[in-house]
Amino acid sequence: MGISTQEYQKLLENVNKAKGVAPKKGEKVKKTKFNNIVNYYDGKKFDSKKECERYKELKHEGVKDLKCQVSYKIVVNDVKICNYIADFVYIDHKGQTVVEDVKSEHTRKLPVYRLKKKLLKACYEIDIKEV
Repeated sequence: MGISTQEYQKLLENVNKAKGVAPKKGEKVKKTKFNNIVNYYDGKKFDSKKECERYKELKHEGVKDLKCQVSYKIVVNDVKICNYIADFVYIDHKGQTVVEDVKSEHTRKLPVYRLKKKLLKACYEIDIKEV
């Protein structure tokens, strides 16, 4: 009972993605909303090169309890409004929890992001550190 070449290739792609191996040269890459390039590093997928580089910086700085893509439910008057997904949450050298988002100048100005930022502050008293 063997597997076909196509099944083997698909299995290999899935293993490489899980290990954080970037797509091979010539392989189709899905176009993203803001034309950013998806990166893989340390077994994780990052939505942009800038986000991946920031992850490397945080690992190098030795911050504690570094988590990626942390979701916060935004609930107002027992009604779920939306989710805010932070790029990184970690404990800095002062022992304070930091919620960080990697944003370009363009995406910082988007109305949806600005609204979610205000809702996160109102619901959780959390300020987002923008990088």
